[in-house]
Parts: sequence; structure tokens; C-alpha cells
Amino acid sequence: TELVPEEARGWVHLGATSQDVLDTALMLQAREGLESIEDELRGVGEACAVLAQEHVATVMPGRTLLQHATPITFGLKAAHWLGAATRQLVHLAELREALPLQFGGAAGTLAALGDEAEGVTERVAAELGLSVPDLPWHTDRDVVAHLTGSLAITAGAMAKIATDVALSMQTEVAEMTEGAQAGAGTSSAMPQKRNPVQASAAIAAARLAAGAASVVIGGLAQEHERGVGSWHAEWVAVPDAFRYSAGAVEHVRAVVEGLQVDPDRMRANIDAGGGLSMAEALVTALTTSLGRDEAFRVVAGVCDRAVKERIDLRGAAHQDEAIRKALSSEEIDAALDPGSSLGSTARFVSRAVERFRDVRGAGTHP
Repeated sequence: TELVPEEARGWVHLGATSQDVLDTALMLQAREGLESIEDELRGVGEACAVLAQEHVATVMPGRTLLQHATPITFGLKAAHWLGAATRQLVHLAELREALPLQFGGAAGTLAALGDEAEGVTERVAAELGLSVPDLPWHTDRDVVAHLTGSLAITAGAMAKIATDVALSMQTEVAEMTEGAQAGAGTSSAMPQKRNPVQASAAIAAARLAAGAASVVIGGLAQEHERGVGSWHAEWVAVPDAFRYSAGAVEHVRAVVEGLQVDPDRMRANIDAGGGLSMAEALVTALTTSLGRDEAFRVVAGVCDRAVKERIDLRGAAHQDEAIRKALSSEEIDAALDPGSSLGSTARFVSRAVERFRDVRGAGTHP
């Protein structure tokens, strides 16, 4: 009170309780924190959009349960990363714009303000740029749980990107790598190594963000009109959630902005599978003549033979009598071309980029 002009001192804290001040300050800090994270997400999105467009036709193995599935393109993978960044941008902006004022007085009735309570609440909210809640939320902490949960989800979405990159940096895969930075990514013992340091930091931050959110979620069952301990735990958990979420986004931005992609290695990894990733496409090509069940049976047998005899699927298919009766040599080769079996990839990439451009163009700051 002593810090404000004397003529205003009689109005300081009038009708409010300390939790009103602290929770409202938290919402103001949250707004600034969300704006900062959104700015970083735009950077992630921009880099992913470039990768998606540049590599829309860069064929690589699709992997399910860590094994080769059917071919995809790296552009499609980057488009998925872009979609995650776009969704988080939209969600965090909506969350930021709905951040509420806390103003309930001693026990949530604003009794000290009498008939002026509603008008004062609206004026304070307008002055601070916060929304007016239906009622005070001193022990209705779903507001804060939703905030920290959203931060953890954003961090987790970034960790998915980081995990994809880290797995692709394995020596046996070697399809991409983090950009070289002086003194970063090297091993203190093994000079040949290029470690996924930025990706590792993002993944770690996501784990910690989830932990911070769990503290708030675990404290939702608060006591009566003022919590005992659970509210106070938020004072550590909420800043941590912001710190870790922001860290995850910043590290992933560094990853995607400096990412080095090896298209030749991606294609070589498909070829290293002996063409088996094209088995589904061969089934599809045979279905018109043989029906789906018989086509599947024939191709499964050919795949087994290819594995046992250590030959590629193309060679085994050309040697199979049932396949040669159903398809010409040219049709077999066409069915087994990874570049001809990409489905709606180009459309998906285009849609992801357009959606990001729309969200970025609309702006997310008030």
C-alpha cells in the first residue's frame, strides 16, 4: 500500500483477497508466456513447411512398430510435424484469449463491494485484458489444470518430432541429422559421434512438463473455498510447466531449422528391405484378377520365399507363375516402384501447409 500515491491507498486491495491478486497476476504472466511459446511454434511451423514442400516426393520407409511398412515421403513426415505445430498454435491462442480474471474476495462472494461487485469486476477485467468468468474460481482449479495440461501437450507434440529425428540419426538408419554446431553434439570420449542433443533436450523437457502438469491435476480436489497446500504447489508447478514447454519448443525449432536430410540414404533404406515394403501395392495390383484374399495369399508366399532365398521381392514376383499370369512384366515393375505408391501424399502435404499459412496469417496475438 505504501508504494502507491496517498490518495489511492484507501482503494488498494478493497474487496479483494490475496488469492485474487496472485491468480490474476498468474493469468497476466500466462498470457505473456503463451505469446512467447506461440512465436516459437511459428518458427517450428515455418521450418516444417519448407521441409514438407521440398521433400514432398522424397521417398523413404514408412515405419510401424519400428519396422518397415509401406513407403512414405519425408515431406509427409514433415507435414505431420507441421500439423502438430499448427494445432498447438490454434489451441494455445484460444487458451490465451480466454484467460480469466480472478476476483472473488474473502470467500468468493465479493460481499465487500455490495451492488458494485459486477461493475467493478467487468472494469478490472477490461483494464487487464482478461475474460470475465461466470464466478470466482479460487478452488475451481480446472482453469490452471487446463493451462498446464495444454503446455504439457504442446511439449509432448514437440517431443514426437524430436523422437522421429533422434531415431533417424541412429547409425544404422542415418536418414537425417541435427545441424552441426560448434561444440554441440560431440562425445567427450568418442570423437566420431554426432549426438541428437537438441532432440534429447526436447524429449527431456516434455517429460518434465508432463510431471509439472500432473502436480496441478493431482491438486484439483481442493478444500472448500481456499485450498490447503494444493494451490500453493501450483506456485512451483505452473512456472515449471511454462519453462519446460517453452524449452521443448525452442529445442525443436533448432532441430528443424538446422535439419540435414539425406534423400539417398532414405531410398537406400527402402532398397535394403528387398522391396518387401511394396507387398501391399503388389496385392492391390493383383486384386482385380485374383480377388483380394487370393492376391494376399500369393504375395505372402512370394514374400516368404524372397526372405528364405535372400532375393528381392521383384525377382521373386517375376518368378511366380500366378503373378506372371495376372500381370505383365511391366505391370509387376510398376507395382513395385516405391514412387508410384504414395497415395494422397501430395494432397496431404498441401493441406497441412495451407492450414499453417491460414493460422499464421490470421495472427494469434490480441
